[in-house]
Amino acid sequence: MFKLMLGALLLVPAAAVPGALAATPGEVAIGEVLRDATLRGLNGPVQRLSAFRGKPLLINVWASWCGPCRQEMASLDRLAWREQARAFTIIGISTDDYSEQAEAWLKDSNATINQFIDTRLEMETMLGASRLPLTVLVGADGRVLDKIYGAQEWDSPESLQRIEKAFRSRNPAPAVRP
Repeated sequence: MFKLMLGALLLVPAAAVPGALAATPGEVAIGEVLRDATLRGLNGPVQRLSAFRGKPLLINVWASWCGPCRQEMASLDRLAWREQARAFTIIGISTDDYSEQAEAWLKDSNATINQFIDTRLEMETMLGASRLPLTVLVGADGRVLDKIYGAQEWDSPESLQRIEKAFRSRNPAPAVRP
């Protein structure tokens, strides 16, 4: 009986099982809705994560000490100024232990998107940021649509197509874990 049940479970695609793609305890898997959280502003006021509902959301998780994170930040800012970005919101979440480090790097980089800091690791855990950078595409309803690990050129034609497809689709994509 146990072997039969195990065999049946192996036939079910992971995306069909809620929470199946969550790799760490407390992580919200692709297809699930993000829990609400308080976001402490680095270059703006405190916000509730739920305040971003109603419009698709691109969340970039980074740290000032992370070279690939620093590398992709400029492309996120360029993306934010493109016409296509009016259809969604872009925010950054720093996982730095000390806000002074994140603030100093943001000042040096001239980053313009809304940035928050996660010193309590709440967002890092919820988003599954076991590696940085991580970008999470979230639907207008708060449902995680895609997770992309590793630096990307976010204003490239390929990235724009991926973002548009995710926000247009109701079916979550599998996590890309290089």
